[in-house]
Amino acid sequence: MGIKGRIKVAEALKKNSFGEKVILKGWVRTRRGNKNVGFVALNDGSCASNIQIVLDMAKFNDEELKPVTTGACIGVEGTLAQSMGSGQSVEIQADKIEIYGTADPNTYPLQKKGHTLEFLRSIAYLRPRTNTFGSVFRIRHNMAIAIHKFFHEKGFYYFHTPLITASDCEGAGQMFQVTTLNLYDLKKNENGSIDYSHDFFGKQTSLTVSGQLEGELGALALGEIYTFGPTFRAENSNTPRHLSEFWMIEPEMAFYDIEDNMDLAEEFIKYCVQWALDNCREDLEFLCKMYDNELIGRLESVLDKKFIRLTYTDGMKILEEAKAAGHKFEFPVGWGMDLQSEHERYLVEEHFKCPVILTDYPKEIKSFYMKQNDDGKTVRAMDVLFPKIGEIIGGSEREADYEKLKQRAAEMHVPEKDIWWYLDTRRWGSAPHSGFGLGFERLLLFVTGMANIRDVIPFPRTPNNAEF
Repeated sequence: MGIKGRIKVAEALKKNSFGEKVILKGWVRTRRGNKNVGFVALNDGSCASNIQIVLDMAKFNDEELKPVTTGACIGVEGTLAQSMGSGQSVEIQADKIEIYGTADPNTYPLQKKGHTLEFLRSIAYLRPRTNTFGSVFRIRHNMAIAIHKFFHEKGFYYFHTPLITASDCEGAGQMFQVTTLNLYDLKKNENGSIDYSHDFFGKQTSLTVSGQLEGELGALALGEIYTFGPTFRAENSNTPRHLSEFWMIEPEMAFYDIEDNMDLAEEFIKYCVQWALDNCREDLEFLCKMYDNELIGRLESVLDKKFIRLTYTDGMKILEEAKAAGHKFEFPVGWGMDLQSEHERYLVEEHFKCPVILTDYPKEIKSFYMKQNDDGKTVRAMDVLFPKIGEIIGGSEREADYEKLKQRAAEMHVPEKDIWWYLDTRRWGSAPHSGFGLGFERLLLFVTGMANIRDVIPFPRTPNNAEF
């Protein structure tokens, strides 16, 4: 059975050319039947639905069909027929079956019974074969396509920033170190510090936490750029919202102020949600049915409303009033404190009942590169807050003034030796500019309705877990 003539399940299910000879290849989801007729549910990953293969038992002997078990990979040559059963209009009446790979039913972990998501994480190398993760990863692909399409159509340039860096963009210090030094024999300098002069790059380097700083350099030359790549945070955060390796989309735009930045963020996220509704309907309906029956309604509701915009100060007043009225928050609220997920979700889900863009945060809880407001207390930051997620986008207008940026970096203990090149962009042809970062997996949590961020990336990297 050659590859020529093979069609995918997604294509076969749309056909109505009954009587046509077709070839399909895929993996067996289930097999059932009696001594006269057998039924195989076949899936090849092209869509959420299986196609039914009908086996006339008079055409096949038992030995031939013995390997056709759940998980086995087979090829089927047969005739496209109108299905009499409910659920789909098309089936394949099999003439020939070829076995590509068997799956011992005694050892293959993905049998017909339901499996917990936690169990499936332990066999992440197999979970893409399940209906759930087939849907999630097809949606993930579509979201990546939507992101590139959105920015390309707006005239942005896809800008590749380095994964290995000598600077800590966030000033957080929670970075994975990259080294070729012998960890069993580390040479020290006269100060007792590790001597990195013999390391591969001749200095201490780490995996990036963000492509933003280099992205700004691109925006100050090309006008409007975006990055889309993996980032790494060595935070010991075992929560359903944190990964140690995740993907970020970071647009940076010359001549955008904070209002332009908010407008772009809202337009961008609505575009992605609309793309999912238009292009991933079957997968969304499956996830809606299996995990979150409000999913499609929640996605549609985001498109219907303009996002509420308010300052951090006003948002904090709402939270303080809610607390005074008896609402129980686990974490304290008060001006100057960073918002926790529960605070963000209260504003979005209970108070406004729509996405919120919060602006003008206290400068003490934000990064050194954000433009300072005239009040001396706040910066032009903006966070987009979403139902069920909390913060989904974080961004700001960037500080364009050399002296202010240099002073703020010093106040926040960001070494000038690490960011001299970034400061230089404010010395020569500085321009007002803005940007934001969207955690790709946070967007996928919202679009798929999954509850744990480990379930929207094929192979999650979290504290104490780097399997597969």
